[in-house]
Amino acid sequence: METKITIKYCPKCRWLLRSSWMAQELLTTFETEITELTLKPSGVGVFKIYVNKALIWCRKENGGFPEIKELKQLVRDKIAPNKDLGHSDKK
Repeated sequence: METKITIKYCPKCRWLLRSSWMAQELLTTFETEITELTLKPSGVGVFKIYVNKALIWCRKENGGFPEIKELKQLVRDKIAPNKDLGHSDKK
C-alpha cells in the first residue's frame, strides 16, 4: 500500500524550514512505510498535514504546531499501528 504525506505550509510565514524538518523526521522514522512526501506551499497562515488525503493536523484547528513526538504518533497510528517508536512512543 502506498503512503503519501503532504505538508501544506505558508511560505509568507517562513514555515518552510519547520516543514522540511518535520518531513525529514518523518522520512527517517518511517523510511519503509512512506512512499511519497510532498511539501506544498499554501495560503497565508496555513499549516496542515495529510496522510493519504486525510487531515491529521491543522494549525488553526489544533492551536499551533505539533510536537515532533505527537506528529510521529499520529502518523504511526494511520500507517503502521504496530510500529514501536521507541522514546517517541506514548507512555
